[in-house]
Amino acid sequence: MPNITPFHIAIPVHNLAKCRTFYRDVLECEEGRSSDHWVDFNLFGHQLVIHYKPKSSSEELHHNAVDGHAVPVPHYGVVLSWEVFQSFSEHLKLKGVQFVIEPYIRFKGEVGEQATMFFLDPAGNALEFKAFKDMNQLFAK
Repeated sequence: MPNITPFHIAIPVHNLAKCRTFYRDVLECEEGRSSDHWVDFNLFGHQLVIHYKPKSSSEELHHNAVDGHAVPVPHYGVVLSWEVFQSFSEHLKLKGVQFVIEPYIRFKGEVGEQATMFFLDPAGNALEFKAFKDMNQLFAK
């Protein structure tokens, strides 16, 4: 794997206070800079920024069928080590996170076998966290 640098992603949230609490207290992301309209977080070494955006009545998640599951689109997340994924998924269960797709092994026994899970933040943004036992499978065909 090449030297990976942190990504930056900014996402809309309609309730800054609820989402701030979720990312800080449930996901346990360290909080960085903030203002009345946005908050920076350290998401496993990457910069996630939640930005206030008024709620729209027309925002619905789209789903695509993948491995027998309805995968929400769009979504974002981080590829974790196998061990961190396992402990993080247990942590989320203890925190009472409701999963859109419970943690499971996708493409079992095939190229690209991975652990994955999906859940929503309080603004309805879909998050996917995944892990590969063999990180060299990340881009395998």
